[in-house]
Amino acid sequence: MSAEDPRILALRKRRELALEGGGRERVERHHAKGRRTARERLAQLFDPSTFQELGLLASTRLDREGPPGDGVVVGFGQVDGRTVFAYAQDATVFGGALGEMHGRKICQVMDLAVDAGAPIVGLIDSGGARIQEGIYGLGGYADIFRRNATYSGIVPQISLLLGPCAGGAAYSPALTDLVVMVEGHSYMFLTGPEVVRAVTGETVDAEQLGGASIHLSTSGLAHFVRSDETRAIDLARQLLGYLPSNHLENPPLAGAGSAPAQADTLLNSIVPFDVRQPYSMHTVIEQIVDIHSFLEIQEQFARNAVVGLARLAGQPVGVVAQEPEVLAGALDIDASDKIARFVRFCDAFNLPLVTLVDTPGFLPGIDQEYHGIIRHGAKIVYAYSTATVPKISVVTRKAYGGAYVVMSSKQLGTDITLAWPSAEIAVMGGEGAASILYRKEIAQADDPAQARARYAEEYRERYLNPYVAAASGFVDEVIEPAETRQRLLAALAALRQKAVVPLARRHGNMPA
Repeated sequence: MSAEDPRILALRKRRELALEGGGRERVERHHAKGRRTARERLAQLFDPSTFQELGLLASTRLDREGPPGDGVVVGFGQVDGRTVFAYAQDATVFGGALGEMHGRKICQVMDLAVDAGAPIVGLIDSGGARIQEGIYGLGGYADIFRRNATYSGIVPQISLLLGPCAGGAAYSPALTDLVVMVEGHSYMFLTGPEVVRAVTGETVDAEQLGGASIHLSTSGLAHFVRSDETRAIDLARQLLGYLPSNHLENPPLAGAGSAPAQADTLLNSIVPFDVRQPYSMHTVIEQIVDIHSFLEIQEQFARNAVVGLARLAGQPVGVVAQEPEVLAGALDIDASDKIARFVRFCDAFNLPLVTLVDTPGFLPGIDQEYHGIIRHGAKIVYAYSTATVPKISVVTRKAYGGAYVVMSSKQLGTDITLAWPSAEIAVMGGEGAASILYRKEIAQADDPAQARARYAEEYRERYLNPYVAAASGFVDEVIEPAETRQRLLAALAALRQKAVVPLARRHGNMPA
């Protein structure tokens, strides 16, 4: 038998060395911290044996004999049978810090993803730019940021933060569609605790400054947080199942989907007679969409607004609503930003919008006005007005004033508007209207409180009901709550081929 070709043996040796990452010792230390290597993470993301790596033997210009791969693993494979491109930073090599070749590999896989019309998933675990490569590392980040922005709305971009993401590197996930973080392992900030302490005198650790819980509840930068990286990667697979591969495709259909049991009885009795008494909009959503299909986004941020992905008879949709149990569902600055960005995300990727409306208006107060509630509220108007996907709204209870207008009202181009018998569509509530319209009569009454209550009830019966809006064509149909799911299914079927040609322009100027 002839000896094996030494060139083949040399190739195998190089591959074996590259697959070790930073070496066995560093890999073991990585495992000891409860973290997996880049290739182990990619093995979970992709269907078994489908991942094809690119750039395995790339190396830094500073050390051509250093660890092959330059600290990042890139390639493509299948997720539930659909092509996905991904990169995973390898913290066992230079701490996952980004250098020239590292950045070039990420940019290459992003370009390939867009050319192929396939999603991009970034598994981020990096200490930032590689100091010893100077401008080459910074230039690499700029190249990535430009692609994040340029490719936004063309293919879905998902960022999984499985470790640190510090300094300017944080702008990349902030530019992507969805950000998933891991409790206790991932954090993100522009200036670290040491810099903050030196400049401001504030003492804070990495978790308090930019940990997962902070970005989920306070900054709103994280869309999801999971307890460990296994659950985070599983979530990425789940998210991809709701999204099309690119902006030219429709979202993938799942099975027929099951309607929740007892939904009819529950929905018909869920809205209290007393408009001051709250009820759970989350329960309403879960009783309308397919069982176990609702995936809430930014769950702990601006909890007075609810946004998320769901399925109706297997068809992915975006759901927008207010939560009456939090601030009575009033809209504030954070809720406005949350809703507007989600509406634009759904419009970018052909996800029909289902909006459930129950809001008394925008949150009043000096703080809100000074910080630009008008500017932020205008983002919702802009998002709904420019969205061309099928738009269906259901007014469940309060729809007052400007908040009624911005929340997918008929005049903003909503295709079908439904209302429950409990809907109240007007400039303001009964008590407020009575106090203005009948101010003199109330002041002159023997019992002003009783008079105010009487006038409020008269206003409510005359104006504050869905039938006035239906008579004027602002509501297409008043329905029983129990009919909501079937009405939505029929509307989605009718609008499935909806096509709108936008006006020719470079781009609009969305309120910032």
